[in-house]
Amino acid sequence: MRAPWTTAAAAVAVGSAVHSVVNARLMRSAPTDPPPCTERVSVLLPVRDEAHRVEPTLRSLLAQRGVADLELLVLDDGSTDGTADVVRAVCGADPRVRLLTGTPPPDGVLGKPNACAQLAAEATGDVLVFVDADVVFAEQAVASAVWSLRSADLDLVSPFPRQLADGWGPRLAQPLLPWSLVVSLPMRVAERSTRPSLAAANGQFLVVDAAALRRCGGWASVADAVLDDMALARRVRLSGGRTAAVDGSAVAECRMYEDWAQLRDGYTKSLWSATGSPLAAAVFALVFGWLYLLPPVAALFGSRAGLVGYLAAVASRAVAARRTGGRVWPDAWAHPASAGVVLVLLHRTWRGRRAGTLEWKGRPITGRRLAAR
Repeated sequence: MRAPWTTAAAAVAVGSAVHSVVNARLMRSAPTDPPPCTERVSVLLPVRDEAHRVEPTLRSLLAQRGVADLELLVLDDGSTDGTADVVRAVCGADPRVRLLTGTPPPDGVLGKPNACAQLAAEATGDVLVFVDADVVFAEQAVASAVWSLRSADLDLVSPFPRQLADGWGPRLAQPLLPWSLVVSLPMRVAERSTRPSLAAANGQFLVVDAAALRRCGGWASVADAVLDDMALARRVRLSGGRTAAVDGSAVAECRMYEDWAQLRDGYTKSLWSATGSPLAAAVFALVFGWLYLLPPVAALFGSRAGLVGYLAAVASRAVAARRTGGRVWPDAWAHPASAGVVLVLLHRTWRGRRAGTLEWKGRPITGRRLAAR
């Protein structure tokens, strides 16, 4: 192993770790004790075959405090497992709740943006809060998110929930979601910038001004985007709006995947879109492996630079986990294994993309990549 390559990788890893410390200090947090919200707020929940997990989400939304004028719209997007019955049983006759029956997406339109577009068309709030059925919210979460939007004069804000992960697969891969945000995105620079490529968003908990959503073309403008949350944030920026990602770990938590099979299938259907092309994916794989696999391997052969690079990567993982409510130890020590899992999933997603076999919840994935404008 050539020492210069290892030394260079270690230097970049150290720089990334320092950046993660700075970012952790600068990253905004959704407050746990926000002032009351006086605006009309629409909480919008698309569901498709979520009978096994939607109840905690619904109960947490019904228990929201600090929002005097709230409506909850739930759109059943062709469920076949009795999801609508669960919604009716949990929500009963609550006058704030409406259960809608969705229409299937037309050709060329993906299921999630199609469902969100239908919800937005029915919503009457000044602020629209899009949520997923695997998120559980603290009682003040919606008021906190609206305060985060308005207090910073934003058009879209995404409070990233605390990521819950159990089992070896989710524990290796899922913490990389908040880690990638903390280690790579210059938070305050991104907030001030109008560049769409600096936008970050998470569809698990996405809050947008209703007028800004209309101005950017709404969900119809990202109807074929696989990473629709990121695409929508970029559309808001392109229309002159401001967006930001904030730490929402104190007000929301999400168990996105329960085991390796779910995680593998979830990442396989969408990860290709983040890299854009096979060539870009190959370049990403080389750089990612150079930064996070070469140093620990070199360290095993006695390289001091490799040991420094490995420890820097571990430190950045620990900083990100502590800042966003994740499990710090011993998981941070396994960062090289996490990097290896990402590369395996990247290969799998592009193999499925080229074979045309990608699907999610019974629907084919034929959408476009995430444009990096």
